[in-house]
Amino acid sequence: MPMKKHNPSTMALPAGAYSNGISAPGSGRWLHIAGQVGIAADGELPEDFEQQAHVVWSNLLAVLADADMTVANLVKVNHFLVRPNDMPAYATVRAGYLLDARPASTVLIVQALAKPQWLVEVDAVAWKSDGQEAA
Repeated sequence: MPMKKHNPSTMALPAGAYSNGISAPGSGRWLHIAGQVGIAADGELPEDFEQQAHVVWSNLLAVLADADMTVANLVKVNHFLVRPNDMPAYATVRAGYLLDARPASTVLIVQALAKPQWLVEVDAVAWKSDGQEAA
């Protein structure tokens, strides 16, 4: 049984690429993805925000793929940015990776991440029902 998006007609529609709530019925497998930052597989960290954001999402997709999941399996995503001015660029990058997936989502502008050169971090929770093929 697939996940269900919850965007009640009694409230405003989501303001972006997310749903107000997601329910995951029945039995299945949960994946909790640690905060991903813009460090590429070769250990390099781009200085540019947008490039870091692309690496973050590439890393998140790699974890999903390793668990035989895709963005369609995302239930909840938390986005942490250190500069409010980066929000429009981030929204574009995020939408490019989420496509039609609309997980529940929270975006926070924080004072700093664990290392000062990190400009964006994303963590997530995904779910896949027993017997569900990769989306």
